[in-house]
Amino acid sequence: MINKKGVWFLTLFSLILVLSVYYITMPPELLITSSSKKDNEDSTPVANIEESSILVALRVEADEAMEDEITSLKKIISSADSSVEEKNEAFEKIKELNANRSIEETIEEKIESAYQLKSFVKIDGNNIEVIAHQEKHDNTLANNIMRTVQKEFDTSKNITVKFQK
Repeated sequence: MINKKGVWFLTLFSLILVLSVYYITMPPELLITSSSKKDNEDSTPVANIEESSILVALRVEADEAMEDEITSLKKIISSADSSVEEKNEAFEKIKELNANRSIEETIEEKIESAYQLKSFVKIDGNNIEVIAHQEKHDNTLANNIMRTVQKEFDTSKNITVKFQK
């Protein structure tokens, strides 16, 4: 009689055997790695798009702060000591943070499509800070960005635009 260990051994052995036969019978064209294919195809154009390290740092910092805040709010929600009101407030705050992040991403996409600028947007209550990646400080462009951002909201917001290299 075959025990469980024997069944597992036969199953794994047969799997290894099938995979090795498949590998051996595979045509050599499929065994070429993607890096060697790239070396052979020099005619395809490659576009390198680099984002400002300042924008990346700001985005990482904002994401970490948001995750820390959501973690602390989730602790309040899962705590047995918290009242129902505290749990509801924590849940509403999480919903607000997620909604703000969604709006920030939407605004960043609109700025990129309208003005071909990489940007970072931070919403804090009524204050909205936009940091755009551009060397030249252009008042007209800043004004246009403010108008684009304000279109996303029904109420008036305090919008600041900064240009970073």
